[in-house]
Amino acid sequence: MSEVASTADRPAIPDRLSIDPRSPFHDTAVFEHDIGIRFNDIERFDVAEYCISEGWVKVPAGKAKDRKGNPMMLKLKGRVEAFYR
Repeated sequence: MSEVASTADRPAIPDRLSIDPRSPFHDTAVFEHDIGIRFNDIERFDVAEYCISEGWVKVPAGKAKDRKGNPMMLKLKGRVEAFYR
């Protein structure tokens, strides 16, 4: 029963979420819990940002970096599901 109580304490999963704290789509309350992303029915562990309604995820493009030292991102389109583990 403790698991049922803990799911009620979790915030709703947002439509768009980013791991970058500088992003307006970053929500620290959601990251206090373990969240998972399923992209085209495959669970991905490298997602940096997602949008469920628009159907895309952003993942790092290998070891490539931009001029500020941040990883270059690829935008992949498909079916996106976010869930609490």
